[in-house]
Amino acid sequence: MARARAQYTNYNVKEAMGLMDFLATQMPQASRTKLKTLLGKRVVYVDNTICTQHDFPLQPGMKVRISREKGYGEFHNRLLKIVYEDSYLIVVEKMPGLLSVSTERQKERTACNILTEYLQRNGRNRRVYVVHRLDRDTSGLMMFAKDEKTQHSLRDNWHKTVYDRRYVAVVRGEMERDSGTVTSWLTDRTLYVYSSPVDDGGQLAITHYRTLRRANGYSLVELQLETGRKNQIRVHMQDLGHPVVGDGRYGPDDGLNPLRRLALHAFKLCFYHPVTGRPMAFETPYPADFKRLVSTPQR
Repeated sequence: MARARAQYTNYNVKEAMGLMDFLATQMPQASRTKLKTLLGKRVVYVDNTICTQHDFPLQPGMKVRISREKGYGEFHNRLLKIVYEDSYLIVVEKMPGLLSVSTERQKERTACNILTEYLQRNGRNRRVYVVHRLDRDTSGLMMFAKDEKTQHSLRDNWHKTVYDRRYVAVVRGEMERDSGTVTSWLTDRTLYVYSSPVDDGGQLAITHYRTLRRANGYSLVELQLETGRKNQIRVHMQDLGHPVVGDGRYGPDDGLNPLRRLALHAFKLCFYHPVTGRPMAFETPYPADFKRLVSTPQR
């Protein structure tokens, strides 16, 4: 117990303020750059949970701890990167090839398993709860809840909570239009999603797109989801006659895949925090290999 106490520097919160402001008052000798570094190293805890958000709202009665052990609580996994964490949720960047969650047919290691092990490894008897999913071969941002109440809040109010969700893709061929919207009704037949231009009893799906670049027989496209149906972007790109590069299900079966992956990345996720109500915005760069594929060759 004495060793555990010595491992941390402990502070009690007596008035409401943001985490960065609180740290600055408790550590006046430290620069804001150093304080940001502490948050980035994942050694700052709020009520026993790692917190990396500089403006996380503290309330009287909360406890802030700073770990003195180098690397304590750090997370390292080549297929998953934690972008943000607090007491209620975790935002991650998933690499292609990793399942979000296991299914009846697929029982392999998943993002959900990896995060649950991480929480339990750090002495927290918890597991993560699935809020939404990304296809195995799609990379990018997604979030998990840390308790059932937060999970239900996010799922039940998804369209009110998530105010911006965008992807970037490389598609085959040069897009005819600079921007547009695809609307159709999608029917999920388990292994394949069918699209209809008229209401045939399927789910309404709406995708907005913007063409960013055309070169070398490909196009770089930014996509914004108004609805979030299974395989929605992949099916809608097929509807336009420009399937996503590397899509063996909704693209031509000719074996052409210059990136050796599905060229679809969830680069932006913005939502209102389910507990604090604060707007949260996360963004990752476009994958470098996506940009290289549509770069004009040097002459």
